[in-house]
This record gives sequence, structure tokens and C-alpha cells, in this order.
Amino acid sequence: MDVMKQFFSNEDKFARHCGIELLDVGEGWAKACMKIEPQHLNGAKTVHGGAIFTLADFAFAVASNSHGYLAMGINTSVSYVKAALEGKLYAEAREQAINPKLASYSVLITDDAGDTVAIFQGMVYRKRGAIIPDNYLAGGKER
Repeated sequence: MDVMKQFFSNEDKFARHCGIELLDVGEGWAKACMKIEPQHLNGAKTVHGGAIFTLADFAFAVASNSHGYLAMGINTSVSYVKAALEGKLYAEAREQAINPKLASYSVLITDDAGDTVAIFQGMVYRKRGAIIPDNYLAGGKER
């Protein structure tokens, strides 16, 4: 799983741009965090729903691709249950069901106090190709 962690940490440019850090990954599971910065806030001075969604979507992507095969999101939903203001947010994605073509995941987004901020659910279509290119290991990055 170290290669999976390295791959997503390096290659998901949007997650990096948003300040998201991949903490851990296992088969069907991933945990990521995002330190709340001024650019994550909306006009009401709470974390923008899009920032929360992006954190959850990243954890979902890593968990769903953790089996090594390319998995692409086909449906997601999110419920925001508490405003986030400061500190860090955490997203923990867990596989709920998997078959050769489809898999579903739940992602719990929490704050530093462990309170639930949002609940995300997603489904992926599982493709046959590998998520990590064969030449990725040769130099640590795709050439």
C-alpha cells in the first residue's frame, strides 16, 4: 500500500492544490485530512461545501482504487450536518460492497473534536486496467 499512498499523494494534483494529505490507505479503506485555511472558507466564514466534498471525494477515490484496478466514480451524494470553522478535517472512506463491476463506499468527514461534519456516499465503476502505470515504480513517478 506504500506505492498506492505515494502514487495518490504525488499524482492527484487537485488534492495537493487543495492542501489535502493522504494519511493512510489499506484495501478498501483510506484516510485523508485537510488543514482549514482561509481559501477553504465561504462567505459565511465556514468551510465551503466544495472543500468538504473534495476532501471526501479524494478519500473515496483512494479507497476505491486501493485494489489496484482503475475505479471511476459514477454517483456520489453528501449530507452536511455541522459547520466547520477551524483546525483540521478528516475523511475516512470505507468499502461497503464490491463486485467485479461496481463498488460502493461511505466516507465520514469529522473535525478535530471527532464530531461528524458530513456524510458522503459514492459508487464506482471498476475497470480492468491498473490504476498505477507499470513504469511508475521505475522512477517513483510516471515518466
